[in-house]
Amino acid sequence: MIADVDPVATIVVRGHPAPQGSKKAFLNRHTGRIQQVEMSPRLPGWRDNVRQAAVGEILCSCRPDCRDLSPGFPLDEALVLTMVFTMPKPGSAPKSRKTWPDKMPDLSKLARSTEDALQEAGVYSNDARIVDYRRLAKVFPNEDPDALGVPGVIVRVWRAADVLLWHTPDPASTPDAPALFPVQL
Repeated sequence: MIADVDPVATIVVRGHPAPQGSKKAFLNRHTGRIQQVEMSPRLPGWRDNVRQAAVGEILCSCRPDCRDLSPGFPLDEALVLTMVFTMPKPGSAPKSRKTWPDKMPDLSKLARSTEDALQEAGVYSNDARIVDYRRLAKVFPNEDPDALGVPGVIVRVWRAADVLLWHTPDPASTPDAPALFPVQL
């Protein structure tokens, strides 16, 4: 299981998580064309925070002046990730009990912005290499074992070959089970 294998990288990013993918269209009066712009003004700063934290994690530490990525990066194989986003807790939320950050931004859009920034930093060659998320969550500060004390995200990356056991059951050891899609003759 995944708990038995250390991640290839653990990246802790502090800052206000920003989504990617919500766009606004408008007509450019000068060109007469429709243009789209990203809705989140925090996106550039968030992606920069992710890149800086990721590069700091994967830089070679073989010499003090080294600025190259550690051997093996960018990862170019099937990967498994966890991403736990710590969102700012609203002042109106109850302080004495756990609550859920079930408002905007969308979790999938937070993941998208973070995946792209990790790719730009050189953690992996392409975010299409991510084949599984063991955990993708939004939490409030200090209300979850993986929550930070301030807004941000904890990303853990594993090689899929190290943590996923792909196998087909041995037919001899499987009791007679009904087929999922029985053939009608």
